[in-house]
Amino acid sequence: MTKFKASTRKDLPQIAEKLKLDKEQILDMQAVSAVLPFRVNDYVVENLIDPNDVPDDPMFQLTFPQRGMLDEVDYQRMRDLVVSGASETEIKLAADEIRGKLNPHPAGQMELNVPKLDGEVVAGMQHKYQETVLFFPTQGQTCHAYCSYCFRWAQFIGDADLKFASKEAEELARYVRENPQVSSVLITGGDPMVMKTSILRRYIEPLLAEDLPNLHSIRIGTKALAYWPHRFVEGEDADDFLRLIGEVKAAGKHLALMAHSSHSRELEPDIAQLAVKRVLDAGAVIRCQAPLIRKVNDNANVWAQLWRKQVQLGMVPYYMFVERDTGAKAYFEVPLARAYKVFTEAYNQVSGLCRTVRGPSMSASPGKVLVDGITEVGGEKVFALKFLQGRDPSWVNRLFFAEYDPKATWLDGLKPAFGEDHFFFEEPTKKNQQESVRKL
Repeated sequence: MTKFKASTRKDLPQIAEKLKLDKEQILDMQAVSAVLPFRVNDYVVENLIDPNDVPDDPMFQLTFPQRGMLDEVDYQRMRDLVVSGASETEIKLAADEIRGKLNPHPAGQMELNVPKLDGEVVAGMQHKYQETVLFFPTQGQTCHAYCSYCFRWAQFIGDADLKFASKEAEELARYVRENPQVSSVLITGGDPMVMKTSILRRYIEPLLAEDLPNLHSIRIGTKALAYWPHRFVEGEDADDFLRLIGEVKAAGKHLALMAHSSHSRELEPDIAQLAVKRVLDAGAVIRCQAPLIRKVNDNANVWAQLWRKQVQLGMVPYYMFVERDTGAKAYFEVPLARAYKVFTEAYNQVSGLCRTVRGPSMSASPGKVLVDGITEVGGEKVFALKFLQGRDPSWVNRLFFAEYDPKATWLDGLKPAFGEDHFFFEEPTKKNQQESVRKL
């Protein structure tokens, strides 16, 4: 059985040899990875990254820290500390200060999405949309490798105040039982597939009880098909996970693997394709999603190729997201106008089987907002937007318009069209946030 070997910041000099990195590149990475989390494994380095194309290789950009991920002042501060041999305490103090400026929990996750049982906040859960609960098992709060753009980067820096995590499997089942509007549970992280199946069972099996008829589907968010496909192929634990899929299906529930699939190269290795086949043969559905990331997949041909490959392997293209307003967003973000252009040009290249995908979508505080078009209304150029999901369910599928701005990268950078002074959802969202903060 292939042994998993992770590498972190301290291992950068050893990795450098494999990827032909020079001393300046190593120093850049050491400075940035003191602030933002870094973790990679041998499979990613040896199978997904082309060392002859570093640093421009998209998978290298996806997994390794880059100088531009910090603004120049913060970068120089961290570099000076590293070069001077500063203590870990000094480095951490500076890093924490910088992290505080990077919006560690976007979209009101810490205030607006926290559910309660018996009047008490439930740790390790989020409940933003009425039908879906997110669950963060404690043992799943890491990944086989970290994506450099990750919007949950705050989960991985060792600060308990910034982390969602739960050990309580029975509490999850009870919450679903007491909230009959909940039809879907998304087990997320980190990556739940870093856990042994025996631990994953502790969380899933209580959800299969007969007294939870409202629960129709269980989703597992994972990047393991790309970063460690061996998880689904080798050993008794892989086989046990496939059996668990069968048990979920036998209980009348739907199980979907929500695969983070950023580039078609992730699906090229034989072992990745075998992993996909085994999961599908066991009875799960694999739905694929990823953000549009500058330097990784900000190209229509890349997305068209990715969607075709997913469909060829039996996977379902699901979402193209907009890079979220957190972490190294300035390095990775793409203007909404360009994101719409990339999506549309890719969409035009593929068959109907690929057109299950939706995007570009922003997971913002009020909900999932789709950039549905760029058009003219009454002589004014506008973005046509609509909610795919809303904090208020009545907002779903409701069209609204924003002034066209070629530089805007996120919802809060847009202004209402036609001279309106606010969007229809802004006052309810603000009121909800104020009430939630008051109750916490």
